[in-house]
Amino acid sequence: MDIRIRPITELAEAHGLASDLDRFAAESMAEYRDTPIPTGTSKRLLERHFEDSQCLLLVSEVDGSADQRVGVCFVVPSEDPLTGECTPMIVILSVDREVRHNGLARALVQDALRILADRGHSGVAARAAHNDDARISMGERWGFLRQWEFMLYES
Repeated sequence: MDIRIRPITELAEAHGLASDLDRFAAESMAEYRDTPIPTGTSKRLLERHFEDSQCLLLVSEVDGSADQRVGVCFVVPSEDPLTGECTPMIVILSVDREVRHNGLARALVQDALRILADRGHSGVAARAAHNDDARISMGERWGFLRQWEFMLYES
């Protein structure tokens, strides 16, 4: 099986992936979020950020076929609410269960890091729930550092 990674460079093609991106986001957050992700979230992100150099959408396909997409990495700008500084943030990283544990997620992230560095971005953020030890450990193995914690109070 030959899996190829390629960036999506046309907004029309990215729009065609929006419902899949929403599904991937919902799956990755299912155990941490009680309410569903609003329909159309990914499409809104694409429309708002697609032309930004910090936005990147990578797909991995078997034999280069869009009909056999097995992974995706979606990066958008993330603005610090205090300073206004923006950092590219991986908001979706998803690999089909059938091909997991073969280095595809790592390859997607490495390609994203390389492309964003080529665009002049030295840092990339990612997020994981506080108790998602597997995702945190994976990120740390790939060179990500815990930079800050986000706390949430719900009544």
